[in-house]
Amino acid sequence: MHLGEPHTDDSLATRLNWLRAGVLGANDGIVSTAGLVVGVAGATLDSAPIATAGVAGLVAGAVSMALGEYVSVSSQRDTERALLAKERTELAEFPDQELDELTELYAAKGLTPATARRVAEELTAGDAFAAHADIELRIDPDALANPWHAAGASAVAFTAGSLLPLIAILLPPPGLRVAVTFVVVLLALAVTGALSARLGSAPAGRAIARLVCGGTVAMAVTFGIGQLVGMTVT
Repeated sequence: MHLGEPHTDDSLATRLNWLRAGVLGANDGIVSTAGLVVGVAGATLDSAPIATAGVAGLVAGAVSMALGEYVSVSSQRDTERALLAKERTELAEFPDQELDELTELYAAKGLTPATARRVAEELTAGDAFAAHADIELRIDPDALANPWHAAGASAVAFTAGSLLPLIAILLPPPGLRVAVTFVVVLLALAVTGALSARLGSAPAGRAIARLVCGGTVAMAVTFGIGQLVGMTVT
C-alpha cells in the first residue's frame, strides 16, 4: 500500500472540480451578460448604452465571482489548516491513541485487525502526520486550495463567457444585434452544457437542453422588459 496513491486520485478529482467550476463560471458570464445587453438592446438601438451596460456587467460579475471564490476557498483552507493543526497536537500528546485510531480506520476498510495494525505501525513509523491527514482527514497538507488561484480562475472564466454576448451584440448592425446574440449565446451554452455533462459523466442531451432553454427564457424575458421600459421612457 502506498500512501501517495490516494493523493493522486484526489489531485485528479481536484483538477476536474476546478475545470467544472471554470465551465460553470463561463456559463454564468454568458447568461448574465447576455440577459443584460439584450435587455438594454430591447430599450435602445444606441450602441453606447449597450456597451456601457455590458462592460459594467462584465466587470461587476467578474469581481463578484472572484470575491465569492476567494472568501469560500479561504474559509475552506482555514478549516483544513485548523484540522491539520489539531491532528499534529493529538499526535504529539496521544500517540498511542492515535495509533489505535489509525488501526481502526484501516480495519474499517476491510483489512484484518492484524494487517490493519501492521499497516498503521509502518505508516506511523514513516510519517504519522501524513498517514492521519490522508486516511482520517482526507487532506493533502502540501496541496491546500489557494484562494488567489480560485479567485483568478473564477474571474477569468466569467470574463471569457461574458465577452461572447458582448462582442456578439456590438459587432452586427442594429437590426441584427439581438438575433445574432441569441444564436451566439445559445451555441455557446450548448458547448458549455456538453462540456459540463462530459466532466460529470452525465447525458449531454439533457444538460444542453437545460442550458439552452434557460438561456432562451432569460434573454426573452430581459428583451421584453427592455422593450417595455424603452416604450415607457419614450
